[in-house]
Amino acid sequence: MDKLAVIDSLFGVRRALIGVVHLWALPGTPAGRLDIADIVSIAVQEAREYEDAGFHGVMIENTHDRPYLKAGVGPEITAAMAVIAAEVRRAVALPLGVQVLAGANSSALAVALACGASFVRVEGFVFAHVADEGLIEASAGALLRYRRAIGADHIRVFADVKKKHSAHAITADIDIAETAKAAEFFSSMV
Repeated sequence: MDKLAVIDSLFGVRRALIGVVHLWALPGTPAGRLDIADIVSIAVQEAREYEDAGFHGVMIENTHDRPYLKAGVGPEITAAMAVIAAEVRRAVALPLGVQVLAGANSSALAVALACGASFVRVEGFVFAHVADEGLIEASAGALLRYRRAIGADHIRVFADVKKKHSAHAITADIDIAETAKAAEFFSSMV
């Protein structure tokens, strides 16, 4: 439930359909073969397709940068995503979001601020889980302080409650409702 009407204020509807542009592998990653201009062209085309199909928002994600680094990426990824996101933002009128895998939440926030995005999707906001990258620890405290420090309080944080493709055995005694309450308590939607 969106008690704060964040979805409506951001997307203009009670329930939003957000299309994800899965960026081709970025330079410096094992599968990176394309230059930034080619990746931009593909990303802009996909974002326009989402807009034409009636989606309410669009998000970019570095999906093909596998294997992912845990909770951080190099400056080349952050810089590339900022350039790509800025071009997507110019091409479509939809609210734009950013996710940087895996759990590189501060990088996502930096990209969002640089390109004028409206929101970030973050992993590991509250409670820890085990992903294929290893143990992902909670980031709410550091992320929200970083958001304040860089003047990005206007960028919404959408947090995964229980990350897919992960084991939650270490928090098995905490059900999904309690996890969601903890995320709300840590101001994930403000």
